[in-house]
Amino acid sequence: MPLEKPYLDVPGTTIFDADQSRKGYWLNQFCMSLMKAENRERFKANERAYLDEWAMTEEQKQAVLDRDLNRCISLGGNIYFLAKIGATDGKSFQQMAGSMTGMTEEEYRNMMIGGGRSPQGNRRAGEDK
Repeated sequence: MPLEKPYLDVPGTTIFDADQSRKGYWLNQFCMSLMKAENRERFKANERAYLDEWAMTEEQKQAVLDRDLNRCISLGGNIYFLAKIGATDGKSFQQMAGSMTGMTEEEYRNMMIGGGRSPQGNRRAGEDK
């Protein structure tokens, strides 16, 4: 009997649970490899060749190449691991988060300084009927 997951109907949200962890295991291991300078250098020298050393799906590899972090998350990536890609690219977490929301870094920063997104609105699928 599968585990009930009532949190799956939160619009626009991917919860990093055990299933996501299993799905993204190699993607997240790749990200963690970027903690070592020699691996960052190898990745930057030939991204595709470095990615091909990992047992990731082609879709995961393409998401990394495209720097589509939202896609990486849907494919099992954990944002704290994915941050290693941004750091390798010389981007701050704030820059990465802004790109994931469709905002500029400044817009994202101002939203967070202003208290973040409003808690009002669609919090569960179908709430807005």
